[in-house]
Amino acid sequence: MRRVTAGQKGFTLIELLIVIAIIGIIVSMLIPNLLDAMQKAKQKRTIADVRITGTAMFSWLTDQVGAAAAGQANSNVILASYDTPRTAAALESLLAPNYLQVVPPIDGWKFPYEYYLKTGTLVHERQVMLIRSQGRNKAFSSSEYTVTSFDSTDYDQDIVWADGFMVRWPSPKGG
Repeated sequence: MRRVTAGQKGFTLIELLIVIAIIGIIVSMLIPNLLDAMQKAKQKRTIADVRITGTAMFSWLTDQVGAAAAGQANSNVILASYDTPRTAAALESLLAPNYLQVVPPIDGWKFPYEYYLKTGTLVHERQVMLIRSQGRNKAFSSSEYTVTSFDSTDYDQDIVWADGFMVRWPSPKGG
């Protein structure tokens, strides 16, 4: 049998367990922040898509019939005031390539957007165009929206843009 010499190199089991425990504590603190950051990124991507697509729709509307009623300030938005929802592919022929390269079909959570656009007698219409995302929970929360913000950490809220302005949007201070 050999004797362990005082100059032998290596780590003891206790030292290895302490390092593993410290790494575990650090990881347990970082994972919730990472998951929240991922949800925040999806939310911000959705907001950016909605604003860019809304601007393209607004530009198309202005070129087609003038500004019409778009941009009016409403306190309530009722989905029944709009035509039936359209897909991104249906808007592609109107907006791409002149106003937008590609109409985004899905939001940050990989769910399809709902697009509403009246193409009839737009000049006399009050509600002309709307875009909405259902958020993380895969379900639209309402068919009538009051113009307000919501807490930016509530990822299940619908994000809605209508007629030139945000109707429901995340805000650090909430609604």
